[in-house]
Amino acid sequence: MCLWLDLWGGSSAADTVSKDTEPKDPYPTPRKIMAEPDYIDDDNPELIRPQKLINPVKSSRNHQDLHRELLMNQKRGLAPQNKPELQKVMEKRKRDQVIKQQKEEEAQKKKSDLEIELLKRQQKLEQLELEQQKIQEEQENAPEFVKVKGNLRRTVQEATEAPDS
Repeated sequence: MCLWLDLWGGSSAADTVSKDTEPKDPYPTPRKIMAEPDYIDDDNPELIRPQKLINPVKSSRNHQDLHRELLMNQKRGLAPQNKPELQKVMEKRKRDQVIKQQKEEEAQKKKSDLEIELLKRQQKLEQLELEQQKIQEEQENAPEFVKVKGNLRRTVQEATEAPDS
């Protein structure tokens, strides 16, 4: 019984005399929580000894490289940045936008002479169309007497030109 009490942190009759002054623990705890496996004591060749399993993630080359890089960055003081997700997304969008703009600029620089000439002609045509639209809008928005005066001038000019021909 003394052995059982000793394992559970209890005391025997001889120990009670000296420990009466100390407060007693209401829940004795065992000193050894786990039992020793049998295969350590016995060298039986028939037993299969357990081996630690290999973690495929840790054994992968990518994981090892990443781990090595993180360790080196930590030694240098370059800890990974803990940014909010929104800030990361906004930075990614900004980077993508800058890259897209650079690609467009490069594409414009690499245009041939023919493409440049076609673009110039297209711009001229657009300007002419805009000017015609402005003139037409001005004529439509003009007061009635200005329109009548313009019609009279045209009829007078047509009348003077008709007898000449």
